[in-house]
Amino acid sequence: MTVDDTGSGTGAHPAPGGEPGRTAGPVTDATPARAAAHGEARQDARPGAGPGTRRDHPGHRADAGGGPQGDDRFAAGGDHRGDGHGGDARPDVRADARHEANGRVDPQAEPESEEDPLALRLEGLILGAERRYTPFQAARSAGVSMELASRFWRAMGFADIGQAKALTEADVLALRRLAGLVEAGLLSEAMAVQVARSTGQTTARLAEWQIDSFLEGLTEPPEPGMTRTEVTYPLIELLLPELEEFLVYVWRRQLAAATGRVVQAADDEEMVDRRLAVGFADLVGFTRLTRRMEEEELGELVEAFETTAADLVAAHGGRLIKTLGDEVLYSADDAGVAAEIALRLIETMANDETMPELRVGIAFGTVTTRMGDVFGTTVNLASRLTSIAPRDAVLVDGAFAEELTRTGASPASEAEAAEAAAAAEKEGEEPPSYRFALQPMWQRPVRGLGVIEPWLLARRADES
Repeated sequence: MTVDDTGSGTGAHPAPGGEPGRTAGPVTDATPARAAAHGEARQDARPGAGPGTRRDHPGHRADAGGGPQGDDRFAAGGDHRGDGHGGDARPDVRADARHEANGRVDPQAEPESEEDPLALRLEGLILGAERRYTPFQAARSAGVSMELASRFWRAMGFADIGQAKALTEADVLALRRLAGLVEAGLLSEAMAVQVARSTGQTTARLAEWQIDSFLEGLTEPPEPGMTRTEVTYPLIELLLPELEEFLVYVWRRQLAAATGRVVQAADDEEMVDRRLAVGFADLVGFTRLTRRMEEEELGELVEAFETTAADLVAAHGGRLIKTLGDEVLYSADDAGVAAEIALRLIETMANDETMPELRVGIAFGTVTTRMGDVFGTTVNLASRLTSIAPRDAVLVDGAFAEELTRTGASPASEAEAAEAAAAAEKEGEEPPSYRFALQPMWQRPVRGLGVIEPWLLARRADES
């Protein structure tokens, strides 16, 4: 919802009182004469006036700019829409064109289009409130400047609606809550915008997925002759409260897990810049597949890959950062966990004849985390290792190999493993048990990162 300081998105807009050309500035009551002409006391124009203080009279749109003919149009039986169902806040040129000089309606003129009634019913069901406010009115009712409200709406990913009356009481409450966190000193303004952006991006993808994948299968007409549209409303009516509760439950669980990881950090600096293992898993030859597969087949393949990767990452204690169609990015606090995930991915995909080959690159080091994503040289190195990894193989950097050796998950070399086994046997003890094997590869230059020495990661023969 991109709106400038005036609330119009265009630099100027008809003020709530109907005076054209007003720009940013304090909102004042309309003149007494105009208020009397419309038969209403413009109580909503006072700062801080909330919903329910304005008395809407039939035929009057307080958020529309009528221009010089605006009042005459209402008096002559013009556009009397006051339901707030998506009407633009600018003067309705088509409505004016339908009226002759004597105020009668021209029956030959094209009628103004209306929004789909079912779409409006679904919106009301999901939002739980009716449209009542323009963006300017919502910001004013929430006690938030138009500039800050616009920043919040843009961050949440809302489209520009100009000054249409399309916002609800929930929109006002959301503005009050975010602004209240800033005023209380709990969040800085920049942090509040980040909260809005991260929440908006995450839930936007969730909503798209639910509509495209989930509801598509559930809204098949149960009886011949019924349309999918006729099934949608009662279905959403049943699912909405259950999905809402489930969403809050999962969010709380994820928040608890993330908080636990952060508070275990060694110091404050490590809470932001942490040492992690970062892995990229990439489908080999995906571009060629896109040219010879049907779109539906390609979508099923990507969904199967993402689902398998997400399940394996979660099951073994990693975190799925994001999916990019033919590639997934994950992280883990422990190098051994990251190695296990990588090898499991290779093994699982290799056993599926429908899946192309896979390659994985892992790096270990300091990573900057922001809004659920990871950045830094370690991430770039993991991506480069993936691009040079052999098919159905895992390449790791030197720091990752050292971490595996330090934690006892892998010997530094097979010779060292043999020596340790011989010494343990001589002492009558159990030989060390290693999960992974590391093989040094040829050094090679990598774009932007200089010369690196990758290591080939595999399972130990006795662990496979």
